[in-house]
Amino acid sequence: MDLLDTKAAAQHVGLSPVTMERFRLTGEGPQYAKLGKSVRYRTCDLDAWVASKLIRSTSQKSE
Repeated sequence: MDLLDTKAAAQHVGLSPVTMERFRLTGEGPQYAKLGKSVRYRTCDLDAWVASKLIRSTSQKSE
């Protein structure tokens, strides 16, 4: 199982670490694990989160 820190997870999905931190606060982002004081993301959860954001057209409402 691949576990990524916030910086690596942000790079994996093409966002900034600050955006990932904000998404954790708002609940908008992918699932993550809190291991002590460390936050880690599984690559499979990051990929599933990105896949859930796919849309087919500009007229389709995004979530």
